[in-house]
Amino acid sequence: MGILNGKDFIDRLNQLQNEIWYDGNKIEGNISEHPAFKGLLQTKASLYDLQIAPNIKDEMTFFHEGKKDPIGLSYLQPRTREDLKKRRKMIEHWARHTHGLMGRSPDYMNTVIMSFASSASLLNGMENCFPENIQSLYERAMEQDLSFTHTFITPQVNRSQINLGFSDVPISAKVVEKNEKGLVIKGARLLATQGGLTDEVLVFSAPRLFFDPDEAFAFSISSNTKGLRFICRESFVLGESLFNHPLSSRYEEMDSIVVFDNVLVPWDRVFFYNNVDASTDFITQSSFHAFAYHQVVIRQIVKTEFILGIAQILVETINVSEYQHIQEKLSEMIIGLETMKALLEKSEEDAKTDEWGYMRPSIIPLQVVSNVFPKIYPRFCEIIQLIGASGMVTLPTENAFQTNVRRDLDLYLQADSKNAEERVKIFRLAWDLTMSSFGTRQTQYERYFFGDPVRLASNLYRQYDKRKHVEAVYNFLNL
Repeated sequence: MGILNGKDFIDRLNQLQNEIWYDGNKIEGNISEHPAFKGLLQTKASLYDLQIAPNIKDEMTFFHEGKKDPIGLSYLQPRTREDLKKRRKMIEHWARHTHGLMGRSPDYMNTVIMSFASSASLLNGMENCFPENIQSLYERAMEQDLSFTHTFITPQVNRSQINLGFSDVPISAKVVEKNEKGLVIKGARLLATQGGLTDEVLVFSAPRLFFDPDEAFAFSISSNTKGLRFICRESFVLGESLFNHPLSSRYEEMDSIVVFDNVLVPWDRVFFYNNVDASTDFITQSSFHAFAYHQVVIRQIVKTEFILGIAQILVETINVSEYQHIQEKLSEMIIGLETMKALLEKSEEDAKTDEWGYMRPSIIPLQVVSNVFPKIYPRFCEIIQLIGASGMVTLPTENAFQTNVRRDLDLYLQADSKNAEERVKIFRLAWDLTMSSFGTRQTQYERYFFGDPVRLASNLYRQYDKRKHVEAVYNFLNL
């Protein structure tokens, strides 16, 4: 079968009838028609349609050995630097289509599945591990162009360092039974972005200090598995008007709690269980971080380009480019953007073949970006707010321009280079990006995309090769 188009994606998702709860109600009928999800799913469908667009199809797909149909290029396991650049081109196409605002565009999870399969041999010979099931998932994902969400965060009941989490009823999802059919899981996991809006959910345990062996597992199951339900937060879609809500109406990615109510996970879907070493080592030693960071940094660069474009349009609209403090602020954005682009290039140029023959991008430059972006993204949003000033607040809606007060709006809301309607449209875009509920969620999302920023910095410190610099100082001092 190979690649999907947008209609097939929507039809398949509707047929799953996943158990999704929104605002206290279980959603009935086609999920693609629900106001909270309609815009996002139309956007996702348009991404799948890009895979068959005649002008870029060759940059979106590839032919996998032994398969006759084209496969989405985000599943490509790179063997050369040229393969890495092909992956980058494909990721850029999808990122530019969404301006980098969809953190869970399908290529992110496709990349995760690809990286798991590339490193599945790590589990060979380990107790309670089934690397062949990872390879099987990878094959099935390619052949059916499956969509995925994932969940690995435990509920925030007690975040102290020493918390063994004893409870009569499982809170964090854990194995409560083993039988001839598979594992039975009960409990919950948090923050499945687009939970319930994909074919499958990938579940794994993030490495942590104290591990309950019953929580040390990884598997992937269909999103409509019996006993699996997704409880959504409030939607940040405030309306379908592209004028009023140009971003949230298209790109609002719902986040959900994933509840496992005695969910049976068949044995052929289990990657490992009851193995603390596998839960810790597979994520840290596999190619997961290298390829996931690579995809994310590409998207974040595209997003930064979009933000810079908005900032410059604001500057031109109200004619403030002559002020040095404005120039300084825009230069701050340019410096961040060009730094990220240079680090991405370095990660690809310094890429090396791993022990299984796959070309991994260098992780250190990508880790640097992952430490920088959570700091500069909120700052870039602040810069847009500072440029827009009070103009970010007094913003009429689309309907106001269809009434008798339009004469007032045309007079009092005009800009140096734009009429009132154009100016408001631009400022509403800036507002939706930085000040709406959608925009503030974007800020929080980017702050914690790869986890706690302090922990990310600690990981970079531990992994960075400092010895040669220390030795240079010792040599200088003749010590």
